[in-house]
Amino acid sequence: MALILNQMAFPPLTQPGSLRTRRVCVASTVNNPPSKVEINLEKPFSPRREAPHAQVTHSMPPEKMQIFKSLEKWAEENILIYLKHVEKNWQPSDFLPDSSSEGFDEEVRELRGRAKGIPDDYFVVLVGDMITEEALPTYQTVLSTLDGVRDEMGVSPTSWAVWMRGWTAEENRHGDLLNKYIHLSGRVDTWQTKKTIQYLIGSGMDLQTENNPYLCYIYTSFQERATFISHGNTAKLAKHHGDLKLAQICGTIAADEKRHETAYTKIVEKLFKIDPNDTMLAFADMMRKRITMPAHFMYDGRDKNLFEHFSTVAQRLGVYTTRDYCDILEYFVGRWDVEKLTGLSCEGRRAQDHECGLPQRIRKIEERVASSIGKASPVPFSWVFGREI
Repeated sequence: MALILNQMAFPPLTQPGSLRTRRVCVASTVNNPPSKVEINLEKPFSPRREAPHAQVTHSMPPEKMQIFKSLEKWAEENILIYLKHVEKNWQPSDFLPDSSSEGFDEEVRELRGRAKGIPDDYFVVLVGDMITEEALPTYQTVLSTLDGVRDEMGVSPTSWAVWMRGWTAEENRHGDLLNKYIHLSGRVDTWQTKKTIQYLIGSGMDLQTENNPYLCYIYTSFQERATFISHGNTAKLAKHHGDLKLAQICGTIAADEKRHETAYTKIVEKLFKIDPNDTMLAFADMMRKRITMPAHFMYDGRDKNLFEHFSTVAQRLGVYTTRDYCDILEYFVGRWDVEKLTGLSCEGRRAQDHECGLPQRIRKIEERVASSIGKASPVPFSWVFGREI
């Protein structure tokens, strides 16, 4: 997964947890007695802010679980086909210098030579995408908590659990590939990027999907399409800057995301067919909450507004914009035939009217968001050695 940008949805993050000081013993490299030194440590893995809402859990009525049990065979035939066989799939080593080859050093020099021509702001976006992909353990955890489709013991043979594990395995290659490319490029402070990944996984994420597969599969449909767009645009920019290998890397990841989007979109399409009212209400609920980037708790130990600053750079480069957010919403309204749904309750019809008109309302705000992005002041990014972007 990668960037989800909605400038209206993200107030500045609050100040990270207060620092604490403790004494630690540091052993000498010789036989001298240990010395006492003062080290400031932030509380480990504590969330950087409280959720701005009361958290809701297990909101799906128990009787709805039967729907997903009844769809087991359907998922096997219609969703698992979007997982590629491991032996036929690509791996990060296909796109990187071969460390076992005598020409490894030369290949690395060529990679670094191409990377020199790429501006810092591009690397900020690429790093942000990589960090988001590397927080995969959190995403698998969330999918594993969904009522009716969860992987109870980690080895469940149900189609839903097989999909979740297979999807995770495929997604795992994305962060791995980007991380290794970025490391070899020499353009990035990898100490800071690794810290950001650790902070992010430790902080988790708050998507407001409530252990509810209706909500979560709408979220993942939107998120995968946004990721496809984001990686596709980083591929175009890499080609523009003359790095065709990096363009291939980003384009290959984008193709994966497109395939995953198709699977999640089909799940929601099926839910609209068999349970249109509750699916409509779930769609409206997620749009009301707004689709938030899974890495919205991004932090590098320095910048308490890192996500906001990263999103601004992505918007300015055209990697992912408010217009893209609106286009995706408009796409799903059409893809799921939201305007044509029948048999809805009064509440469902109100939700239907609201969602069909929402893209137009967002487009009226789009120009103001773009204007504010253009006026943003440069800020230092630790990922590129503190240079201002």
